[in-house]
Amino acid sequence: MDNIIFAKYDMDSGFVQAWTEDCNLILIDCDGVEKAFADNMYQRSQLDYLIYNDPMGYAKLVWEECPEEYLKIATDYTKLSDLR
Repeated sequence: MDNIIFAKYDMDSGFVQAWTEDCNLILIDCDGVEKAFADNMYQRSQLDYLIYNDPMGYAKLVWEECPEEYLKIATDYTKLSDLR
């Protein structure tokens, strides 16, 4: 698998652009990732934080790992109906 060496967020297109060691460009559709993996606003805000503050970490998370497991660990979410 290619290692990602640089990534940046392009606000105009809504994509994270990531370059690999062998000079391939990977375009990650941020809206598509949110629709596929984020179930609530807390998970979406965690992904947004990564997009803006650590685009390389976001690209590695989506490309090399499973975002579902990360979001379960990173966000603590309990429905209000479960608290009553």
